[in-house]
Formats: sequence, C-alpha cells, structure tokens
Amino acid sequence: MALFITFEGGEGSGKTAQARALYRRLSRLAIPVLLVHEPGGTSLGRRLRYLLKRPQNADISPLSELLMFNASRAQLVDEVIRPGLEEGKVVICDRYADSTTVYQSYGRGLDLETVDTINRTATRGLKPDLTVLLDIAVELGLARKVKKEHDRFEREDVAFHRKVREGYLRLAAGEPERWLVVDGMLSKIEIGNIIWQRVSQLLSRGGMLPQ
Repeated sequence: MALFITFEGGEGSGKTAQARALYRRLSRLAIPVLLVHEPGGTSLGRRLRYLLKRPQNADISPLSELLMFNASRAQLVDEVIRPGLEEGKVVICDRYADSTTVYQSYGRGLDLETVDTINRTATRGLKPDLTVLLDIAVELGLARKVKKEHDRFEREDVAFHRKVREGYLRLAAGEPERWLVVDGMLSKIEIGNIIWQRVSQLLSRGGMLPQ
C-alpha cells in the first residue's frame, strides 16, 4: 500500500523540518520513502522555482504564478510522485496543491473555482492521504525567517500572510479527515510525535509498519 503525505504551512511554520524528520524516521525503519518539494523536484520544476522565488521577478502576475506552479506540479506528479506511489512507496511532499489554493486564491485573490480547476488538471485528481498543517501566528512565523535575502513570498506584507493562514484553516476545517493541524509553536519533538502517531496509524492499516 502506497501513502501520499503532504506538509503545508505559512512562512516559518517549520513544515520543511518536519517533512525531513518524517523522511528520516521512515528510512530508519526501512520503509520505502521519497521526499520531494514544490516547486521543484524535477529539472523543469527547479527552473520554475528559480523564477517564482526570485525577488527580482516581482512583476509576475497572479495568473502567471498559478500556471507556473501547476506546470511544475504536473511534471512532478508525472515524473516522480505517481511512479513512487505505483511502486508502493511513501511519498512525502513539502507543499502541494493546497499551497496554490491558499497563496494564489486566498492570498492573491484569484477565483477559487479557477484555481481548483487548474490544480485538479495538473494533478489529474491525485490527492494526499494525509496533509499535515503546521499552524503558527503570522508574525511569529515571519520572525523566524532570519536569512539575508527573502524570496518573493516572504517579502509580502502581513495582511497577505494572514489571508494565507486563514485559507489553510478553512481548507482544514472543510476536510478534517485528510488534514492534521498541529500547533507550530510546540517543540520539534512534540510536533514530530503528533505527526508520527497519525502516520503510524495509516502505515499499520496498510501493513507497511514493521512488527
């Protein structure tokens, strides 16, 4: 049984660290696992990531953003994610279609139905079995971003990031069976344990967890 797990969250939420931690834990248990991120994960995705993240490309329109993210996503799904799942692996993805929904629709203001339609087209309907949301107050998350140069999204104002957070919480409330919302202010160990409790349940049901 394959398993598709995605990690979501606003800037500074800690989702990338937790995605990597889960990958390491599964690897230690000799469970076949892949870790990918969006945008990226393929040659095309890496080129699009460079364009989308560069602060110098501030003039990219919201619709262009939507299409570029989904071009990267379509390539990643076809080239990496679907093949991994077909091989019975656990595939962990740091950001997926939900990111586009909240950033480009709730954040940028694009029509939600349009965003959903393009997301479904790019993924060909592939949805995660579990989506982990690391939720944190916007100001606290942004304060964690101490690197020298911030990307295009990190440079957005607080109002934009509040819309993104609101979008995430609405999505999670609408599909509670798929989403696991975790307080991003807990310690890394506490967060990891909460995530593992849910993941281990899914693995046990699928007979993937070593006895």
